[in-house]
Amino acid sequence: GYRYSGQTAAFAVRQLKGRSFDRVVVMGPSHRVSMENVVSVPDFTHYTTPLGEVPLDRQFIAELRKHPEFQNIPRAHNGEHSVQIEIPMLQRALGSFQLVPIVVGQLDRSAVKRIGAVLRGLVDANTLVVASSDFTHYGPNFNYVPFTENVPDNLKKLDEGAMKLIEKKDVKGLSDYIEETEATICGRCAIEVLLTILPPDAKMHVLHYDTSGHITGDYTNSVSYYAVVFCGKWNGTERPASQTKAAELSDTDKASLLKLARGTLTYVLENGKMPSVDQLDVEITPTMKRISGTFVTLHKKGDLRGCIGEIFPVRPLYKAVMAQAINAGLNDHRFPQVKAAELPDINFEISVLTPPQPVASAADIVVGKHGVVLKKDGRSAVFLPQVAVEQGWDRETMLSELSQKAGLPGDAWREGASFEVFEAIVFGEKTP
Repeated sequence: GYRYSGQTAAFAVRQLKGRSFDRVVVMGPSHRVSMENVVSVPDFTHYTTPLGEVPLDRQFIAELRKHPEFQNIPRAHNGEHSVQIEIPMLQRALGSFQLVPIVVGQLDRSAVKRIGAVLRGLVDANTLVVASSDFTHYGPNFNYVPFTENVPDNLKKLDEGAMKLIEKKDVKGLSDYIEETEATICGRCAIEVLLTILPPDAKMHVLHYDTSGHITGDYTNSVSYYAVVFCGKWNGTERPASQTKAAELSDTDKASLLKLARGTLTYVLENGKMPSVDQLDVEITPTMKRISGTFVTLHKKGDLRGCIGEIFPVRPLYKAVMAQAINAGLNDHRFPQVKAAELPDINFEISVLTPPQPVASAADIVVGKHGVVLKKDGRSAVFLPQVAVEQGWDRETMLSELSQKAGLPGDAWREGASFEVFEAIVFGEKTP
């Protein structure tokens, strides 16, 4: 809240007075939505605060979305204060600018590097990048009490240890320090991405440090805050190649994923809990670790028995397949839950999806090639690419059915709807 963090943040934001930027990239951690090795950038047109509307840089966001690590996960932005809290202060200091809001998921070191490389290839002299994060969360409310005496001084020492590594732009050192001390820095991944973008000669300046314990006079629970700026010029590098295709899966990969799907659902039905990959005796290849959307479909003697998936990639493919195998069997509310005795009569099908991309109109949708996400009036629905072919629908019929699936009139797609399309690699077991 501003009561605690606002004054410290203002020390940094005031440095922007008299400056101008075409765009501001704000990165903050996801507090409510689990997103493994991905970040989310929305397809909104504006953010609104009490100070007015801020337009989003749609072109910059479109470039980001060409890479699978950058997804549009709408629920990640609903109520996510880590990004939103920076905007009014930026409005006050800068006036007009275009915003690129990025909600950052839980990133490993490889993902930090990939995401940083994409951003590094896009930022320029007219771009400001903000990493939004609290520092240490201390106290029983945060389940973090590494010391109980001389709390203010020990907190400052702990926080300064991390800040020294940030000053060196030492991403590995910072990550190791946080793992060693278990320091609860909620936006660590946003900070690490920023460090990978910065040119080597960028200089850090600490402007202010404070804690909520100091502000309230009570260190029982306390959150630390830093105001830090980096000064320099963006170097820019060649942009990484866009990845708009689904993972290139070998026959072995496909067989392993199908074994993983069947084995996961079987294990859950027999044991009532999620198995580990080791328990299913499946080797996970690098391709199976790529961030991908996927659907798992179950058929029983030719009839649909369950189908659930995730269009927007938020985790490695093999983990998504395991989760959606369970959902297809137990959580598709159109059907009763699958019983273990049914499994010999059920065959598994997996659809591995490309990242959804917006299209200008319904005329750009190709039946049989594209899966479609339709959105209108706060409602949405999706069909996989194979659905229209299996049903013998042309484009208009498919979109009419999709509109009705979204709870809209059959002709709702004709005006005011938006569309995203994706492609799929579809493979399955032989029919029992």
